[in-house]
Amino acid sequence: MEIFGIPHQAFLGQLLLGLVNGAFYAMLSLGLAVIFGLLGVVNFAHGALYMLGAFAAWIMLDKFGINYWFALVLAPLVVGAFGVVIERLLLKHLYKLDPLYGLLLTFGLALIVEGVFRELYGASGQSYPVPELLSGATNLGFMILPNYRAWVVLVSLVVCLGTWFIIERTSLGANLRAGTENAALVQTFGINVPMMVMLTYGAGAALAALAGVLAAPIIQVNPLMGSNLIIVVFAVVVIGGMGSILGSVITGLALGLVEGMTRVFYPEASSIVVFVVMVIVLMVRPAGLFGKEA
Repeated sequence: MEIFGIPHQAFLGQLLLGLVNGAFYAMLSLGLAVIFGLLGVVNFAHGALYMLGAFAAWIMLDKFGINYWFALVLAPLVVGAFGVVIERLLLKHLYKLDPLYGLLLTFGLALIVEGVFRELYGASGQSYPVPELLSGATNLGFMILPNYRAWVVLVSLVVCLGTWFIIERTSLGANLRAGTENAALVQTFGINVPMMVMLTYGAGAALAALAGVLAAPIIQVNPLMGSNLIIVVFAVVVIGGMGSILGSVITGLALGLVEGMTRVFYPEASSIVVFVVMVIVLMVRPAGLFGKEA
């Protein structure tokens, strides 16, 4: 059986690969959108935080024997705490300045973190085993679905939709949005705005780390894994609309599928298709597909 002249197993395999990549794009762009939408910081360190999450899981297993399921909780907490330290020591001094300063600071921080890990572990990758419970694959009849990749897509969807619901549909999210727009007014109601801002950045860092833990069994854990992905993720955020959480999630998943289909029909363009889409969107709608026009 063929689909568009291509064996159906090859077509569906690339579709699945695109969906998995899209899940990572959605998770990472979600954290970026949360931080930019609520704090106004263009967080170029997001790729480094993603890499730290993967390395945290690998170190926990290699040095302490902590398995994947515990690492899935502990690694985001550790990296989220690191994010809190970054926000308190560095970023809090830049909120009233041009966003360019935040971008430059986080870009420099990303280079430092990446350099430290390259010095400690080299540029070669470290393998992380797939947890036994999720090993193997399921025969769906029309294709073989690796269990772990299905798990990645499921977790990504749950986390992304859960984060969107908290920020857009709960009183906590309303307080966060109000606090970043008019901190002085919100503080008169007894809400600790600096604490909320600090925890928001920590939560964004934890989301990046969670994506890193999910990626560890699929790709080699190495210091360059974040820098290789962050440019594509920034393109996803721009297409979806800077600060739009739902836009980042939908766009991340959609562009993963577009990238996967491009590998089927025109493999040479698969590495640039996201940026081509970004250029077209910016020409037609500069605020992004889901962003608000100024």
